[in-house]
Amino acid sequence: MTTPLTPHLEALLQRDIDQIRTKLLEMAALDEQALTRAFQAFLKRDRQLAYSVILHDQDVDASETELDQLCMEFIVRHQPAAAHLRFVYSASKIINELERVGDYAESIARQVLLINSLPFELPTDKFSEIANLAIPMLHNAVQAFVDKNPDLARTTMASEPRVNEIRDSISADLVGLRQQGRLPLEALPPLITVARRFERVSDQATNICEQALYFATGEYLRHLPREGFHVLFVDETHGCLSRMADAIASGLGGKRFWFSSAGMVASAVDPQTVWFLAEKGIDISHQASRSIDQVPQLDYVQVIVALGKDPEKAFPKKPTKTLCLHWNVPDPSQARGTPEEVRAAYERAFESMTNHIRDLVQAILGEDKNQTNEPANPSI
Repeated sequence: MTTPLTPHLEALLQRDIDQIRTKLLEMAALDEQALTRAFQAFLKRDRQLAYSVILHDQDVDASETELDQLCMEFIVRHQPAAAHLRFVYSASKIINELERVGDYAESIARQVLLINSLPFELPTDKFSEIANLAIPMLHNAVQAFVDKNPDLARTTMASEPRVNEIRDSISADLVGLRQQGRLPLEALPPLITVARRFERVSDQATNICEQALYFATGEYLRHLPREGFHVLFVDETHGCLSRMADAIASGLGGKRFWFSSAGMVASAVDPQTVWFLAEKGIDISHQASRSIDQVPQLDYVQVIVALGKDPEKAFPKKPTKTLCLHWNVPDPSQARGTPEEVRAAYERAFESMTNHIRDLVQAILGEDKNQTNEPANPSI
């Protein structure tokens, strides 16, 4: 069972959630401002304004770094489960989407510098239409997540097909103008890029809406991905905790998941762990040890769970879409005392990780803890 929160811990949890929400809104506001200013620079061919957008892209990068740190601290401090885990998972994904949007605004500003001195009459109507759809989509997508509003998320996503239509129409119009001799060849790629960047903004907004839906309803990751949702457990040596977690998870996760384990370095399995799991009906005696560097397709792991004192060692470098979690579970292979005391340490670690893994699986599935249809492992 998950330990109930005291009023003090509940207040701290809510404070940290509110802080992440506030910072997400601030980062989204920076993106909206950058996109709006970049578009004004585009309409007016304002080189100075374009330079300003490019220079202030570092503000978005700084906001991304701050939010990444807040999410990491949230995970380490609260070891979230269920809805709180869905919140921080979705927030970490949205941070990446917002960082990309900042890059798109900078790219639009750079296109302004390319076309600034070219002699042609800029066709603005459809560019205005695509910008006036994409920028509000971004605003509403983040608001849907912050407000936990699935209806707003679905309404926002419904605008994406129209944005795609306008992008295609702009591209066709620009090619036509070029063929008529009304548009310099040098202007064609930058103008098409501007339309594509606004279309990509709508794509990122749609991605954010999907995260908002997942957070609010569990609809999104319930169907991710067909090959299985990959969770990797990492400890220092691949000798005890990571193997135990892998064994427990493989008995709980069902067909939607793919669990694996590794160590920061590869060492021999702890004999006591082999014996303990064998008593639970789990045979790991023939499993080879491996380090995290030997994990195939590491870039496609959705969740890494670090089991140890220095979790950051196990986490990939930024930027990454991987959700990184730290479970502070004492390593029973380091326990000392009577045989009964050592056995009790293994039981505590087993029970603790079983509860963690159940919460993680049910959070990813978006199901209430008491309503999951996953069969229980009779040995657990």
